[in-house]
Amino acid sequence: MFMVFTGNGKGKTTAAIGQAVRALGQGERVFMIQFIKSDRYPSGEDRVLAGCLAAACGHMHFEKAGLGFVGILGDALPREAHRKAAEAALAKARDTACSGAYDLVILDEVNVALDLHLLSLDEVIAFLDAVPDGVDVIFTGRYAHSEILFRADLATRCDELSHAYRRGVPARKGIEY
Repeated sequence: MFMVFTGNGKGKTTAAIGQAVRALGQGERVFMIQFIKSDRYPSGEDRVLAGCLAAACGHMHFEKAGLGFVGILGDALPREAHRKAAEAALAKARDTACSGAYDLVILDEVNVALDLHLLSLDEVIAFLDAVPDGVDVIFTGRYAHSEILFRADLATRCDELSHAYRRGVPARKGIEY
């Protein structure tokens, strides 16, 4: 099954993590790779996914493959560096999906990498075409391409109805990161 969690609201990565927990609870093996997100900006899920969840279940692999936010929040890296990181993450996801070692492969924020033209639509479609039967895939991130949505077996849009940030409340540890 190919699932997509997209939209401008919160909950896309959280939905993918929830699906990972469900799969792990059924004895499945899960691989999650994050595009864009980097170790420079640690988030609450990092410790749980890379540490205790992986240790408790034994079938979870999690890694951050991005170099951080692209062109915002003081990013001074060349765009080419971000592109190479995204291409390497997609190659790792493809190799992992085709290895037979995992039942669920999650590409977190891949939609954003595609929207920012760090990856081409052809590269992403080639990834989907390479995934063998029996391996489930999840794409997350805002701005899912119409072709990605067309190919999805399940697509969910997380829409923002209100957000404390719009009222001047800064991002909170444990909520936004």
